[in-house]
Amino acid sequence: MDINGSVREKIKSLGATLYGGNVVAMSRFQQDNRFAAVQEVAAYWEALRAGRLMPNRSEIDPRGIEGALEYAFILERIAPGIARMRVAGSHLLDLMGMEVRGMPVTSFFTPVGRNALNSIMEDVFEQPAVADLTLIGERAVGKPPLDARMILLPVKSDLGDTSRILGCLVAKGEIGRHPRRFEIVSTKLRRLGDGLDQLVPSRSQDLSDRQPIAGFAEPKTEMKRKAAPHLRLVKGDE
Repeated sequence: MDINGSVREKIKSLGATLYGGNVVAMSRFQQDNRFAAVQEVAAYWEALRAGRLMPNRSEIDPRGIEGALEYAFILERIAPGIARMRVAGSHLLDLMGMEVRGMPVTSFFTPVGRNALNSIMEDVFEQPAVADLTLIGERAVGKPPLDARMILLPVKSDLGDTSRILGCLVAKGEIGRHPRRFEIVSTKLRRLGDGLDQLVPSRSQDLSDRQPIAGFAEPKTEMKRKAAPHLRLVKGDE
């Protein structure tokens, strides 16, 4: 039996996703047509879930998300708030300008965004929950504007624990100079439950009052003007 074919047919016939045993409009994932790959991965995960808390890692087949493979990834939890890339599509390699398998997913974020992402991933693993993130690319010389969206979907490992995430990251705009890292603008969490899933109020990150990031940047020093020396007349002997 072609399980993925069955899943695809289910998505097409319903035109919706399964949500706690109820049918819900796909508009939940259709906020921006630029990020169709995010919608495809979310719909595939929902169809695999089929009313359960979450699908199993062994059920995920790349053929089920052929149109989104370059943007998709799978994370493995290795410690609280820390997850590394097990599988990553070519779009993620393009963003970083290098191979990303084995790297922590926080590598795609600025220092400010990493702490927020760690907390969000803990929600995804522990509650469990689905996280939908709106991102913007860090600006610098050679790094033009980038709008991005990421979704994090919990998955059970072969051992039955919630230690995997099926995700998708799509950035729109010119990539420019590598690596490209992101800041989190807002997050939507959907807490999963055996009965009815619950929407958690969105979190927004205020980026208007950011502090300078410590790193290779040196602290600014104030230029002090030295007083001009007094002139004195020197008379030589003739």
